[in-house]
Amino acid sequence: MRGRFREARGPGRGPVAHLGIMSTRKFRLNDFAARKAEGRPWAMLTCYDYSTARAFHNAGVEVLLVGDSAANVIYGYDTTTEVSLDELIPLARGVVRGAPNALVVADLPFGVYEASDEQAVLSAARMMRETGAHMIKIEGGERITPRIRALVNAGIPVMAHIGFTPQSVNALSGFKVQGRGEGAEQLRRDARAVAEAGAAAVVLEMVPADLATEITAELPIATCGIGAGVNCDGQVLVWHDAFALPSDGRRPSFSAVFGEVGELIESGAAEYRRQVEDREFPPTDKDFSG
Repeated sequence: MRGRFREARGPGRGPVAHLGIMSTRKFRLNDFAARKAEGRPWAMLTCYDYSTARAFHNAGVEVLLVGDSAANVIYGYDTTTEVSLDELIPLARGVVRGAPNALVVADLPFGVYEASDEQAVLSAARMMRETGAHMIKIEGGERITPRIRALVNAGIPVMAHIGFTPQSVNALSGFKVQGRGEGAEQLRRDARAVAEAGAAAVVLEMVPADLATEITAELPIATCGIGAGVNCDGQVLVWHDAFALPSDGRRPSFSAVFGEVGELIESGAAEYRRQVEDREFPPTDKDFSG
């Protein structure tokens, strides 16, 4: 989930404007519908390892996504189509262990669900069995509804993903907002189709805010926006975008920076290097002498 890029800066808050309170209640699948009915939004962040999952769990983030964006931010690939199921499974396993109260959603990467219902079910079952993830996310609207039905019939909860779908970046001719002009009706059809197929939630990526608001009001299932305005039932960001890691990285135009993690790591690493070079580290009280 990485769209058009530009340098992004934060919403004007300090680095610790709000400290979350760790929830002692586990977020479950039926909470998507409950929170939609209450009109109470929920936050989702991407996550790829145990320690970061612990931090987000302690902050009270209730939904974590082991996204195929790991292709970009973990493995350094150019596109999400390059990451494999074998590469995502160890990441998801660590996230589940680090955030015991979060609902963990795992992406199925490109090429492991498109060919047949059987392929989709086998890939999703392996992801859930080997990681403990609670939900599977797959990209596509009307065209992918047979896979959604097959997964749901196999007892596998599904989060759909429509609008801009990064695995189809080549077919979409690059990073472009979806649902403008004549594309709006197709997006409406995609939204209705994934809901009717049994998806429990749907990501709306890079969609005009007014259209996302309309779809959110119409659908019986939860929507999760990324570059889709403030009125979706939930919001998701790639955490490296939200916390500026690396500090000189390019970030989507729809994102914001909520903490300068990249600068903190770089300044700390530079100070560590300086102290080692100047023989200031380790200090004498840490060298076990005497």
